[in-house]
Amino acid sequence: MVETVTRFGYSRTMEQTDAVAALSALAHPGRLAIFRLLVRAGPGGLAAGEIARATGSLPNTLSTNLGILVQAGLAGSRREGRSIIYSADYGRMSGLLAFLMEDCCAGEPAICDPAIAAAQAGACGQARC
Repeated sequence: MVETVTRFGYSRTMEQTDAVAALSALAHPGRLAIFRLLVRAGPGGLAAGEIARATGSLPNTLSTNLGILVQAGLAGSRREGRSIIYSADYGRMSGLLAFLMEDCCAGEPAICDPAIAAAQAGACGQARC
């Protein structure tokens, strides 16, 4: 069991190394666009060909970017017939967001209000999830 000590490399929601891997995967415009597309697609996900058309990615670039997102745990894949379907890992995404917000506010909840409002104004806050 990992000791939970915040601000010293440990987290209640996610290991720091996992957070770094996830943030690193998202620190590329193409991968960020793909991830956001997968998040919008919902749990059903999208076929690789649909992702390529939506993002204008070349097949080898798309394959590499999807592989990095899967390796970071932000996306998963499954085979349906001849297609590979990719979907966002919402649990991992929530864990990353919780990791980033875990020590927020410094005892002043009003500091986090803008971030909470932004999350509530998103698609899930509008009951589209």
